[in-house]
Amino acid sequence: MRILLQRSDGKEAAWIADFKTLLPEAEIVFWREGEAVEPCDYAVVWQPPAAMLPELGCVKAIFNTGAGVDALLKFGDALPAHVPLVRLDDAGMGVQMAEYVSHAVLRHFRRFDDYEAQGRAGIWQPLPAFDKADFPVGVLGVGVLGTRVLQALAQFEFPLRGWSRSRRHLDGVACFAGEEGLEAFLRGTRVLVCMLPLTPETHNLLDRTRLSMLLPGAYVINVARGAHLAEPDLLTLIRSGHIAGATLDVFRNEPLPQQHPFWQEPRITITPHISAATLRRESVAQIAAKIRRLHAGDSVAGIVNRLQGY
Repeated sequence: MRILLQRSDGKEAAWIADFKTLLPEAEIVFWREGEAVEPCDYAVVWQPPAAMLPELGCVKAIFNTGAGVDALLKFGDALPAHVPLVRLDDAGMGVQMAEYVSHAVLRHFRRFDDYEAQGRAGIWQPLPAFDKADFPVGVLGVGVLGTRVLQALAQFEFPLRGWSRSRRHLDGVACFAGEEGLEAFLRGTRVLVCMLPLTPETHNLLDRTRLSMLLPGAYVINVARGAHLAEPDLLTLIRSGHIAGATLDVFRNEPLPQQHPFWQEPRITITPHISAATLRRESVAQIAAKIRRLHAGDSVAGIVNRLQGY
């Protein structure tokens, strides 16, 4: 068995070592542009360049070391249609997302952002507390990670809402589905958490029209992809007062350019795409188990539906 490994972060040595430990029977080949490689059985990639596409047409399956597969699907028909594309199911990202989103929701709800500003100004002043009943939290994208976030938020007793492409049922969550359910979902949401996969249908989904549907004083948390959000529209609605602020972990251009107006808006909290890092050991263990199943002729979870984009 030969596995073709590609990384765009320069951390290939640790990945190779973990694969050798968990799949000692496999030969691990690291892909480098311009170097010829013998045909491999499987490919494990992260943000592969177009130059790698010829090798990807020869494998039995492509494993993406992340939950989002938009960096692969952007190749369209150039990505061989007969080769299954497999995403990570969770591999430790769910709990990280739950931590990040819970912190952002609670920071805003408990007004810690306002208290931080008062602290910098030397002001000792208790502020009126928000009523939790007036703080419905809605999660856009109720997949594995979105479900984990909703489960974490449930313990804080917020009214919870979820929207997905197809109908879901989650205890304690008001669930909405499809285009016909999106407006009703947004109009009843005070804190919006975007956890959608990036597809042609979700590109620019959060524009001025849809963001304006949120309850007055809404708060936006984006941990999915920057292209979901129409950035100028968010700024306009924050400055108008309809949206109270935002916590953003993802952006259209990363790193976020220093001249970007988000840096100058105190009501926007910026983090550098760290809401859920890929955990190498957990990811290798999951991929190794799936490779063994595929090699034995069994099915695996997490195969991407390319028409849906996830």
